[in-house]
Amino acid sequence: MIVLKDVWKRYYRHHIFHRSLREDIISLFKRKQRQGLEKNEFWALKGVSFEVKKGECVGLYGPNGAGKSTILKLIAKVTYPTRGTISVDGRVAPLIEIGAGFHLDLTGRENIHINGAILGMRINEIKRKIPAIVDFSELNEFIDMPVKKYSSGMYLRLAFSIAIHSDADIFLIDEILAVGDEAFQEKCLDKIQNLKKQGKTMIVVTHNRKLMEEVADEIIFIEKGEVIDTSSLATLYSKLKHTK
Repeated sequence: MIVLKDVWKRYYRHHIFHRSLREDIISLFKRKQRQGLEKNEFWALKGVSFEVKKGECVGLYGPNGAGKSTILKLIAKVTYPTRGTISVDGRVAPLIEIGAGFHLDLTGRENIHINGAILGMRINEIKRKIPAIVDFSELNEFIDMPVKKYSSGMYLRLAFSIAIHSDADIFLIDEILAVGDEAFQEKCLDKIQNLKKQGKTMIVVTHNRKLMEEVADEIIFIEKGEVIDTSSLATLYSKLKHTK
């Protein structure tokens, strides 16, 4: 359902604010034509290729800054590759930077409508799922309160609950067990297991070994923007330990 072929992604090290729209368009065109790097640029991904089959759960493992989250953003079409191709067959629910579409002055219930629409849900689908979303988030008493009054844990719990109730075919999960307390994390893990049993396709990014062991069918080790190894978790950890 997901195929990456020789994917490269170039980023600037610093944000640039002083250029006009015309300059940005010209710069984008020029960057697509050239192969190398200019000053203050770097390769976040370098020739990444792999496939994820329908119903498969693949874990992306590696140090911070390896390019794992960049891969998820490319699959979700938050950004686009500098070179290479990405093919995605199915509806995607990206659980990356969850809550990014929330409006702080609106209530939790109103943000369910907005965030659900961003994830591709239809109005009738959102209305039908609101009770389940609220119940899973455990925010029944606070759902009609502006989210700017939520704690960070409440905010993330609602965002996760909205995303996980999508009818998407593909779920992109980035460090999701950082959400909430230990009990809620176990609840999230159970939900992810249920999605796997339903035959959903998933890519999981996490440093949590327990999550990897329980849900991932295959691990792709990423380092400095490149695929270093692909194997089971046990084999991967054995190789990493042996090389240290």
